[in-house]
Amino acid sequence: QSEENLFCSGSQNTRNPQMPLKANFSEQVVESFPSDISTGIYYGWACVGNGDVHKMVLSIGWNPFYKNIKKSVETHIIHTFKEDFYGEILSIVIIGYIRPEKNFDSLEALISAIQEDIEEANRQLDLPEHLKLKDDNFFYLPEGKIVNGH
Repeated sequence: QSEENLFCSGSQNTRNPQMPLKANFSEQVVESFPSDISTGIYYGWACVGNGDVHKMVLSIGWNPFYKNIKKSVETHIIHTFKEDFYGEILSIVIIGYIRPEKNFDSLEALISAIQEDIEEANRQLDLPEHLKLKDDNFFYLPEGKIVNGH
């Protein structure tokens, strides 16, 4: 189990409303992750600001913009938000690993894999041992408290 309290921005995917809300993390935040964390797809819990805790899928991968020498991290929150959350604090708890990072031959294959990842995350997070972490005190920090310098 890993915990971070992160600054991020994100917006609803306007091209495909079936896709979950996506948030990209700053380079500084990505560098604060353990250096030996494997690339791939993870699942866990996420909370935007002081809002509710939702299921999430997290992608940790090599960023082609930086010639694959730096990692990038994206969180896909499995929830429909009514508004943008640009500049809010995103708190996450990574619970488990789904699969390794991989390339896809088509957009359809990527969308299919994302949907399978979401289904697996839903299955895992509904297990009692994972469901109880949704109510962890980590998500209910006093307002304005900074964790790990972020």
